[in-house]
Amino acid sequence: MSLIPNIVASVCVLGFATLAEKVYAAPSDPAAIQIERLHTALLKSMRAGSRVALTDRYRDLQPVIEQAFDLPLMTRLSIGPPWAGFSQEQQQVSLAAFTRLTVASYAVNFREFDGEKFEIEDIVASRGAYKVVQAHLISPHDTPAGLTYQLHEAGGVWKIVDVYYDGVSELTMRRSDFAAALASGGTPVLIAHLNRLGDSLMR
Repeated sequence: MSLIPNIVASVCVLGFATLAEKVYAAPSDPAAIQIERLHTALLKSMRAGSRVALTDRYRDLQPVIEQAFDLPLMTRLSIGPPWAGFSQEQQQVSLAAFTRLTVASYAVNFREFDGEKFEIEDIVASRGAYKVVQAHLISPHDTPAGLTYQLHEAGGVWKIVDVYYDGVSELTMRRSDFAAALASGGTPVLIAHLNRLGDSLMR
């Protein structure tokens, strides 16, 4: 049975409290540890700021992002049902482009530091195979930004499959964007679109 329908359904449900029990964010929780590692790397990137070139920030963040996120699954979910019709080569190219886009997004968006810090609030453990880690990015000068990470266990490791920024699902936004590209010209147009998005960030 494919995991995609189950995970998409879970991603689209924001009312986790009705299906889940709250678990305190103890340092020993593997999902919390995964998010803490990501936050540590992002803060390091932010503190480096303009002293580090974008390409170097990308290089430093890439292994962290690839370890923390289930990028193959996120690529499939973002593309949706058309993924099944992609050739193996098209799937590999799409995954590479999606990975580059994801790493570049973090390298660009987390490049300035002004006293920010991350705080994990709690963990919601669903009755299925998922956990939701709720956190905030706190700035001395702005309203805290809500970060909600949805993770599932893959090969004994908790991996992120979606991130909600102040309640907005990154996966849902990607899927809408990619659907428009597919509708306009199919797989070649989508792959070109993915590459253009990555290129625009890495300039």
